[in-house]
Amino acid sequence: MDRADILHLLNTPDGESVRAAAGRELMRAKGTRVHVRGLIEFSNVCRRNCRYCGLRAQNRALARYTLTQAEVLEAAARAVALGVDSIVLQSGEGATDAAWLAEVVREIVTGLSVPVALCVGERPERDYALWREAGATRYLLKHETADAALYARLHPGHTLAERVGCLRVLKSLGYATGTGFMTGLPGQTVESLADDILLARELGVAMCGAGPFIPQAQTPLGEAPGGTAAQNLRVLSVLRLALPDADLPATTALASLSPGGQAEGLRAGANVLMPSFTPEARRADYRIYDHKAPVSLADAASAIACAGRTARILDPVRGGA
Repeated sequence: MDRADILHLLNTPDGESVRAAAGRELMRAKGTRVHVRGLIEFSNVCRRNCRYCGLRAQNRALARYTLTQAEVLEAAARAVALGVDSIVLQSGEGATDAAWLAEVVREIVTGLSVPVALCVGERPERDYALWREAGATRYLLKHETADAALYARLHPGHTLAERVGCLRVLKSLGYATGTGFMTGLPGQTVESLADDILLARELGVAMCGAGPFIPQAQTPLGEAPGGTAAQNLRVLSVLRLALPDADLPATTALASLSPGGQAEGLRAGANVLMPSFTPEARRADYRIYDHKAPVSLADAASAIACAGRTARILDPVRGGA
């Protein structure tokens, strides 16, 4: 698929045919299994001021927190006991000391015997190397938009080239890298969405997330119109066709736009869900956008069943399959 092919699929009015093709490609490349990754948002501290994100440093209305190592390990142990495939540790950028996080990664990998993915932003190469040595195998760093001018407007003081450079460093260190972008951003065009897909393919990522833009009230884009579920599902299907072997999540943002959004995402080409295991007392404070759906393991199980897919997860109440 070249850029013209991708643009044609993004623009065609026959969305059902695109989704059907993505579904066939999904079954061929990935089969029926859905990966269930336990997400732990261990800190909402952030040093950046991205114009769409509620974690931005200048948001004084947000109650800041950072979990203790014990709290992170307890949440991880609960997720593993309930059958998740791996743990994803996520925070704002610059939220934590590199050695502290390396110790947490090591404890999870050796103590719980599950893979660990990190999503903590742009860091020096030495930090990435330390976490890789500690046992982290995946790193998620969304490029957000492949439009360099739009990226600069959304991320004051930072460039798309810096972000892409970090992704290349991560890959050189042996990480299975993941990127991603938002759909429905103010100022975004269908051409830039095609470029997002092409950039993900060029980077050879193992995972690519495409979530709809949802405004957050305490940000400069708090009153901007958000993205739509329909557009996001179309992009997800085209992603599956363009990157058949990549893992694609049905995002929490998609669930936040529609109660059945994640099941629809699984039908459109996704094969990953990331239910939250962030302690309940802190979940509402990880406010990247407003009206965030509290996606639990039970919600993930429901979406998987509705989409006719499979995953080994346990009932958190009964403890059975």
